[in-house]
Amino acid sequence: MTCKVTAFMEDLNSLNVQNLEKWFNSESKIWIPPAGEIIGAGRILALFRAIFRKYEKLEWKAGEIFNLGNNRYFYESTSIGVMFKNGIYDNAICTIISFNENGKIKFLSDYFKNTACFH
Repeated sequence: MTCKVTAFMEDLNSLNVQNLEKWFNSESKIWIPPAGEIIGAGRILALFRAIFRKYEKLEWKAGEIFNLGNNRYFYESTSIGVMFKNGIYDNAICTIISFNENGKIKFLSDYFKNTACFH
């Protein structure tokens, strides 16, 4: 299942919301600060559209992926990019992600090293 995390990260790096549609359903939940928890594919995809619009360039590089069992994983990543308003962006992130039995993302939560750039 580690390949699911890698495949999701590849789709995320495409910055194309259409590539992310296959990962979410009406029960999917994500929490990506500074936004609160969001439930449902439509709302999640709208959040990604909004995130992608804030950046001139954005890329995630995943480090080691840890299998926590029961289709749950923890991984560290770095996001690097250029924000339209705030210039160069670089942040360390820890992510918890879980998949349902059909391979859809059931829950995803990011924890950022630095949140000052979001304010």
